Amino acid sequence: MDHEWARGFVADWVSRWNEHDLEGLLAHFTEDVVFTSPVAAAVLGTDGFVRGKAALREYWTKGLAAIPDLRFEVVGHYVGVDHLVIHYRNQKGNLVCEVLRFDGDLVAEGHGTYADADNPAGAR
Repeated sequence: MDHEWARGFVADWVSRWNEHDLEGLLAHFTEDVVFTSPVAAAVLGTDGFVRGKAALREYWTKGLAAIPDLRFEVVGHYVGVDHLVIHYRNQKGNLVCEVLRFDGDLVAEGHGTYADADNPAGAR
């Protein structure tokens, strides 16, 4: 993975989220993707693990219905060997990082991680 490719991926990712283009987003994921998120736990009433593209579609469909003003602003992104971290601010102004592991050009595993709302900068 290189920075040029990552910039293109991130631009497409944020554009599709802000347009609520669910199928465009899902095109970036493998059929057997595993995604974890505390928001998924709350929205789905589960342990926060979403297994498979069909389940991810269900989660995001419910999430977009519950948060019709959902919008992201990218703060930065960070490239690893087969990982990409997208650091963004959501519609509430909260900081979030999405950690994505790729299998080729597709996301095989993702993790939504959220800043402490009481201590968003991580100060002690």
